Amino acid sequence: MAVEEPPPAGARPLISERFIDVPSQRLYYLSLGFLLQAIKVLDALQNLFVTDAPTYYGRKWFCVDFAYVAILSQLRIPRLKYSKAIVLLQIISLWFIDGVLFGGLSLNFGGQTSSSGYQGLQQRPDIPATPEPFRLADMLTPSGLLSFFSDSTRGDQHLLGQHTVRMSPISTAHLNPDAHTFCLSPPSHTMLIPILVNNTTPANIRYSFTPLTYVEGQSGTGRVEHVELSAKDLKATEQARLESLHSVRAQIRDSSYDEYDDDDETPSDSPLQKTQSLAHIRVTKPGTIRLERVLDSSGVAARLVHPLEVAVVPCPTAHYTDDSVSKPENAVRCAGDNSNVDLTIDIRGVPPLSLRWSKYVNGKKESFLVEGIEDSSPATRSHPGSLDVVRSSSRIPQILKVPLSLSVDSLGRITFVLESVIDGMGNVVSLDQGVGSEALLHSVVLDPKTTRSLNVLRRPSISFRNCGPGNPVPLLIGSEAPLSLYVADSDPLDAPWNVDIKFEPSDDAKSGGKPIKPWKNTLQTQKQILGLSAGAAGEYTITGVRGKWCEGDVLSPEICKVVEKSMPTAEIEWKRIHECSGDTGVSASLILHGAPPFQVYYSTQRDKEKPRELFKTFTSSRGELTLQPEHSRSLLLYLLPAQRCQLSRKSSSMGPVSTRSYILWPLADFVSAGGWAKRVVNSCSGNMVDIEVDLRGTAPWNLELQIVGPRSTDSLEISDIKTSPARIQVPIPAKVDKEGGSFEVDLVSVEDTYGCKRSISVPGVSVNVRRVKPTAKFYSKNGHRQVTILEDEEADLPLRLTGDGSWTIKYRRAEEPESIKTEKLKSPNDHIHVRNRGTYELLEVFDSQCPGSIAPEENRYYVDWVPRPSAKLDSETSSTFETFNRSYILPPICRGHDDHVDLDLTGRPPFQIMYNIAMNDESGVGTVVLDQPTFSSIQPRTRFQLHTSTAGRKYYEVKQIGDAAYPLHKHKNAVIPRSERLVFEQEVLPKPSAKFKNDNRMSFCLNDVLVPRDLASSDGTVLLEGTPPFQLQLSIRNLAASKVRKETVEVHDKVWKLDLPSYYFTSIGPYQVTIESVHDSSHCEQAELDPLRRSTWIDVAETAAIIPFDKKMDFCIGEVTQFQLEGTPPWTIGYRINGKSYTQEAKTSPWSIVQQQSGEFTVTSVAHQQKMCKAAVTNLHMIIHPLPSAQVGHGKRIEQDIHEGDQAEIVFTLIGEPPFTFTYQRAEPGPKKGGKPGKVLETHTVSGVTTHEYSVFSALEGTWTVTSISDRYCRYPSPQEGLEKPRH
Repeated sequence: MAVEEPPPAGARPLISERFIDVPSQRLYYLSLGFLLQAIKVLDALQNLFVTDAPTYYGRKWFCVDFAYVAILSQLRIPRLKYSKAIVLLQIISLWFIDGVLFGGLSLNFGGQTSSSGYQGLQQRPDIPATPEPFRLADMLTPSGLLSFFSDSTRGDQHLLGQHTVRMSPISTAHLNPDAHTFCLSPPSHTMLIPILVNNTTPANIRYSFTPLTYVEGQSGTGRVEHVELSAKDLKATEQARLESLHSVRAQIRDSSYDEYDDDDETPSDSPLQKTQSLAHIRVTKPGTIRLERVLDSSGVAARLVHPLEVAVVPCPTAHYTDDSVSKPENAVRCAGDNSNVDLTIDIRGVPPLSLRWSKYVNGKKESFLVEGIEDSSPATRSHPGSLDVVRSSSRIPQILKVPLSLSVDSLGRITFVLESVIDGMGNVVSLDQGVGSEALLHSVVLDPKTTRSLNVLRRPSISFRNCGPGNPVPLLIGSEAPLSLYVADSDPLDAPWNVDIKFEPSDDAKSGGKPIKPWKNTLQTQKQILGLSAGAAGEYTITGVRGKWCEGDVLSPEICKVVEKSMPTAEIEWKRIHECSGDTGVSASLILHGAPPFQVYYSTQRDKEKPRELFKTFTSSRGELTLQPEHSRSLLLYLLPAQRCQLSRKSSSMGPVSTRSYILWPLADFVSAGGWAKRVVNSCSGNMVDIEVDLRGTAPWNLELQIVGPRSTDSLEISDIKTSPARIQVPIPAKVDKEGGSFEVDLVSVEDTYGCKRSISVPGVSVNVRRVKPTAKFYSKNGHRQVTILEDEEADLPLRLTGDGSWTIKYRRAEEPESIKTEKLKSPNDHIHVRNRGTYELLEVFDSQCPGSIAPEENRYYVDWVPRPSAKLDSETSSTFETFNRSYILPPICRGHDDHVDLDLTGRPPFQIMYNIAMNDESGVGTVVLDQPTFSSIQPRTRFQLHTSTAGRKYYEVKQIGDAAYPLHKHKNAVIPRSERLVFEQEVLPKPSAKFKNDNRMSFCLNDVLVPRDLASSDGTVLLEGTPPFQLQLSIRNLAASKVRKETVEVHDKVWKLDLPSYYFTSIGPYQVTIESVHDSSHCEQAELDPLRRSTWIDVAETAAIIPFDKKMDFCIGEVTQFQLEGTPPWTIGYRINGKSYTQEAKTSPWSIVQQQSGEFTVTSVAHQQKMCKAAVTNLHMIIHPLPSAQVGHGKRIEQDIHEGDQAEIVFTLIGEPPFTFTYQRAEPGPKKGGKPGKVLETHTVSGVTTHEYSVFSALEGTWTVTSISDRYCRYPSPQEGLEKPRH
């Protein structure tokens, strides 16, 4: 058996069969091939139908297919092993398929449109085309093999390449980026002004320094200095700043260290971006700093961000000057003083200044803000010619002395503190050094320059206690009566008090047998209660009271009458009590003289027993004492004289003693009960008093009465009384009638018509006789009965009343005599509460018993109102008064110009003015209120700033005015009546401005006139603001010819479309129409024009001229040639292309045909009427030219970065027959390199280029591409294709 030799090593599979057998190897590898082809089909479909499919498919599958076939040949798998020629053919076949699927190859057959022509014409089957010659070499056209190995995304070989320009970050410099205000104050007198730089490191800074007093063109006002800072100077300034900052932080850390302090940053260390940094300018004197230039180390200037200047002014200050309150002895006021506190404040700074101050009343704070403090001298109204002078003078500091008159209407300690001052630049300086309520309560020493304090003390008042008219103090013979005076409403700081006393003795007052003389004396007391001992009868009068600082008031009762009282006496009548068994007792009838109640002291002694001392009280002037012993024995009775309960037992021994001795027998006792309430009758006038008596029995009656006076007893008998009850007139004892006092009337007996007489023992009637009538008067300390109050406040008119309360007062206001008012009063020092101003007079007074009298010289009191503050326009203000609406019409002003009016204010500063700002509504019929602000002024002449930031008719109506007497926060409802309000109005003229309605580009043709082409379109519409008519100046810039023409038009409306019939477009390319200036009839300076809407672009393209059909000689591939056919359709046209003849039928005229072959096209014949009447055509031939091509950046993708201010050169390569006309566009660059361009920003057309290269220089960012190219004869793409497939 023969042994089979193994195949050589080169013939065996690369992978040993021990691992994978041969069939499995074939299965696996062929399955991989089918999978790759399936993926290729998916990529081909995506490349065909997805517009933004990736461009690397061709390259990928070229490599994948080559690798698949090459690896297969190396694996040496049986039945899949081929020769080198077959492997090469496989690779070429797969590459051919890849080229067809992914655009690397195209197949051209006779009936198809050449890739060199217009693909858009394939969608025009209605237009016949010349046949395209068929050549075998043309079947394979390597139109894009290189595209497999390049990054070009264009399949269009006529327009290749793009140039992308990107802007490097812009370098900027911003002076004072946080818009801080700066001021210099001693002792440092230095300030660092920051400059925020971005994307650069400053190596040189140039700025100018202008003194605040500088006025251009005027000598002696200073000069402008120009300063340059080098990198070394900037570094030294920054180093000094950091050292100072570290020093301050170290001091703070040492004083109050916190472990978290290291993480804190100062406010100056504001977070900066990575590209930002700060530089500083050191300023040592006031002035205006203007940044002029910032250069980096390479000399490139940074863009300066507005605003370019900042003002450094002296810091504002305010302090009190020397005044009366600064002296301790004058820092006290008394309640009710009409004098105000007059303070003077020295304020320095750039006007208008604002002052914030506070008022502390017993530790309670009330804050105020006064604005608009500046020189009140008349100022010239601003106008455009004086703006620079006004702006310069507005930054010059002023020294102002402002008087401040303040009313003190609260009791206690009042402190006025200056808190802060704000200048016209916005600089705020604190003045109070942290003064607060706690510091004031703890009596901390305050800075006299910023604080003023005073004490407002209560006025003392004094009166007698437990004494007054009708209520005298009794004085016992040989003793003294204590008088009590009470000092009320006093302030401890006002102690001690001096009280003036006057004494007038009574007529019969004697001392040692001699008359007592009147005297005056002054007593001093530290306490509120003052005692005075009265040793003589008479009138003691308080004439005045005064404390250490304040005069006081004398209240009622201010007069105390001391009356000497005599000893009480008694008249005794003894009677035996006799019964059947004899005398059983004794009774004593007593008539007592004095003031009840009385106490009668007596003693009894039985036989030889020890005497017993007894007493009995009687409440009336008559009494009876009955004694009936139980046992029969000897009784000795000693009756002592009656005495008042107020008198001592010792004094009773002065009266007579009556003694009786009886032998009494025992009797049975009778128990009796009875008694009635005692009546009291008052008498105010006359010597008789009426008393009613109720009689019982048979009339007529005879009545016996007993009148018991202080010293005497009189009997009165009245006969023939026929009615009951009966009114009996009883005479008043003479002494009581003269001096007043009380007496008693008792019933003794009554007898009826039958003669039956009966003794009566009933309580008597006590008669109080008043000879001092109640009086009423208005109180006045200095004789002036007048008070001034605020409107809507209540005035308390002080009264002094005498008599027994309560009182009834009738009064009226002299201005309303028919309106009489009545008041019930309870205190002798009461008040009448009134609100209206006028003269009030007292009419009548009644106390609880009697009518009284009104003091004729003290019955009137005048009440006046503190005048409300008012405002009026300064007499020098230029205005016209309109009687229709009572408004002052001010001259019109341009919007944005500072304007003001001066107001003359009357009242007590500081003032607060609340006013309405209104303007006409959109309909123009009514007005709408814009705001209701309030501003304060400390000066009687203030500057009222007008609002000119917006245009329109502004109405100003002063609604409320407050001052120190009528602050607005306390009188919110006190609105000025409309008929009395100050109203003024002003027309704020808008600054003329103009802008294009949109930024759409317009299109015109060569030699067109610049007039509206589409009236319905808003393109080219100019919107104007202001007062017509307008003078509009335009500039038209021809970029291609570098010519600028200016046109001035007068516009009578606020909307205008570009209409310049005198302007023709003489060349193609972009035109820029710019609004240079605009003026209206108000002569106001124009507003800043919107840079985005200030100009518009016009694209002027070459006119698509239609050449007569029989004259045009040159055409391009893809173009349509037209012929006017005359005759009767259909026509048959014969033509020849490069010597080869063709025929074509036409059913309509004109006849059009698409040229698809370059060379000579000649029309040889035409026939109509079913090819009849054929005529030969001579000399009608045309030259068909190939299409031109254009490349940007030599057909490559170019990415270029430039800096601000640099330009990039974009090179266009033109292929064809010059001169060329091509259109290029600039689009937004893609977000990343290699990306597709974004939105188209601009499009330009360049014509007349005679060279094959053309360059454009631009400083703008974008991606440049060519969209169309025309040479001497042809254009690519055609207008139809450009419309159907716009290029992006």
